[in-house]
Amino acid sequence: RDFNERCAQCSEVNWGLTDGGRYYCRSCHNVTERTREVVNTDFMTNSRVQTISKGLRKQEKTDGGCEWYVCEGFQLVLKKQAEALESLGVCPQMKDEILCNFWRCYLQKSKQAYCNRPAGETVKALSVCESSTDVDSEPERPSLVHSLSLSESEGDLQTDCSFASSMSKVSESTSVYSGSVDGSLYLMKNQKEKLRMTMPMTLSFCYMALLWLREPITLSELLRFVVEGHIPYLNIFQHFPEKMKLCGLDLKIFCVESWPVYEEVHNKMLELAAFLELPRFPDITDSCFLHPDMLCIKYLMEANLPDELHNWTCRVVKKIGIGEVDFLTLVPGNKSTRKVKYDILAAAVIVVVLKLLFLLDDHYEWLLSDFAEERNKNNKEGGPYFELKKWYEVVKHSLDVEQKKLDEERAKYVWRCEKPLFYSVKNKSKVLKRRQIVVNLQNQFGKLSGSVRRAEKPNPSSFQLSWSEENTDGSCFHGHNLKGILQEKSGLLKAMNPDYWLCTVKLCNEKLCGHLAHYREVDFPQSYHFVLRLFSFLLRIPPSYIHDEVCMIEHKLFNKKLYKKLKYNTVLRK
Repeated sequence: RDFNERCAQCSEVNWGLTDGGRYYCRSCHNVTERTREVVNTDFMTNSRVQTISKGLRKQEKTDGGCEWYVCEGFQLVLKKQAEALESLGVCPQMKDEILCNFWRCYLQKSKQAYCNRPAGETVKALSVCESSTDVDSEPERPSLVHSLSLSESEGDLQTDCSFASSMSKVSESTSVYSGSVDGSLYLMKNQKEKLRMTMPMTLSFCYMALLWLREPITLSELLRFVVEGHIPYLNIFQHFPEKMKLCGLDLKIFCVESWPVYEEVHNKMLELAAFLELPRFPDITDSCFLHPDMLCIKYLMEANLPDELHNWTCRVVKKIGIGEVDFLTLVPGNKSTRKVKYDILAAAVIVVVLKLLFLLDDHYEWLLSDFAEERNKNNKEGGPYFELKKWYEVVKHSLDVEQKKLDEERAKYVWRCEKPLFYSVKNKSKVLKRRQIVVNLQNQFGKLSGSVRRAEKPNPSSFQLSWSEENTDGSCFHGHNLKGILQEKSGLLKAMNPDYWLCTVKLCNEKLCGHLAHYREVDFPQSYHFVLRLFSFLLRIPPSYIHDEVCMIEHKLFNKKLYKKLKYNTVLRK
């Protein structure tokens, strides 16, 4: 009642007092620097005592931790992931310029920060708190957050967020169930509300930033680096500062016990880009790594296929127009264009080329291979003819070995982290004691059994299967030629194979069933399934994803013939 000035943010006169003695606006929750003068007659007669407080929220709890919010946890996760990507060679501006701006925009669009709160809205613990970092370098914003920089140090995560006594009550009530202030309210949010921040969405943020910069990292590579441990994701909360206590409901938010899924991360990235109302992404031109012509070179090398196949992949890409800038470039919110999965698209192009040249019907490709084997016996000039049967034997052996190794690593993966977790403060001592007992027993049994410690994880590589032309055993097929399966007509090299079989005659509605076509191994030739399995391993995705793209490419490639056939069948039915 003694303070009648209008609020600088909303021009309302509706003031309240924080626990620190500062005035805050009940309409927009703007906290001022003015403090209340308190007259204390019990202290000394005819004297005034002016209480001045910094208004900082309680930094220390009884267990030695500080108050923190869920958004601060996700901010730290993004910071760690961005730093890991930088160590892998990503452009340094990705973290502080691109990813940080995306994160701030998300906080503003989701009305967690950088926004004016509607008048009369109840103070929610979900609100993002003021950050004490970079306050001096940034102008004051009309929001609850002064600065959220992904470059801030772990020690600067303490924040200044003393709203009102109601916030303190919410904090006290929620701290029983979670280490964060707003953990319980975060999970109680309406399930229909879109784009609530989750751990898979942190990878969507990273991929969106990589795509904006056109970095040479595909989504499948990003997820593989996550699984291999090069990018923090699983048990990342172990890197949280000691003061950020994680317990109770926080575990449901930050504790991940499943591998990231390609489709989920990709779809969330598209939703994020539309939600943030981002403009058209930078153009994907033929000189970019994400262009099909460039990615096909990489996958042909990794699949140990002849270099000459790249000429055919380029012809297919040009024929159906999937190398055009408008087709490849992401335009957020544009529902008329099909969203491109660059790595899967390139793999599908190679599969279509193999079908064009070798048919892959479990019969014709072996006849061609026998023919090439006979010609190699008498071939004394030039490179050897490509034998699909020999290639199949070499690649299958390496694929089986690597697949078995991958399956064993996943089966042995320990989901429980080294840092003890507890759902209640009361059980903390018991959990710590049990954890210590388990560690001691593991060490003792390890010494008795003579078990070898796990080897350090290998350095990250873009190639999972490597083939060297220097090998004398003939296991590298990069330099082999395709003369045995090609013939020249009118100055152009064409396949000797005149036939082609379609994976499906009619595509499904992708919006209704989620797929363009359905894939079952028993319905297709084994050679076709092997090729899908190979690229499925390289991209770490189900074979059905590649099969969908193959069907899409086939219908673009044979659109006129399919249209005539469908029209002819319709006339016959009539």
